[in-house]
Amino acid sequence: MKAEYINPFLESARIVIEQVANIRPSTGQLGIKDVKFVENFIWIQIGMTGEMQGDVVFGLHEVVALKMVSAMMGGYVVTEMDDMSKSAISELGNMISGNASTMLYNQGVRVDITPPKLLHSANAAGFIPKKALTIPLIMDGIGELDIQVLIV
Repeated sequence: MKAEYINPFLESARIVIEQVANIRPSTGQLGIKDVKFVENFIWIQIGMTGEMQGDVVFGLHEVVALKMVSAMMGGYVVTEMDDMSKSAISELGNMISGNASTMLYNQGVRVDITPPKLLHSANAAGFIPKKALTIPLIMDGIGELDIQVLIV
């Protein structure tokens, strides 16, 4: 696993979050960890095909997801993960991954992304824990968005 795999996703996440939520996130510590889905988290899984095979998973606590959706909606307070909230948070993952795939393409890496898959329950996820390159984005007043890259 190469650290440069995560850089386009990190840069894209910063740009997209700043555009849609008017927040400039800071970067946490890069590391490798076991990805395990836990309860009370929202997981946005995007598949990667082409020259990079695997998944990118964005994880955030449900409270953080609600704050992010509220920020995306111009400050309108969102209190539950209804269909509109789930759609908005899925689209956030889609925008980040789409921008990252364009950055990768411009670097000569041909990739395609799958539509986002929103996982709201660890049990329903059916995801096998594995190692991922991970980095948190810290958003003042909102919380952390964990970017996890699982590329083979």
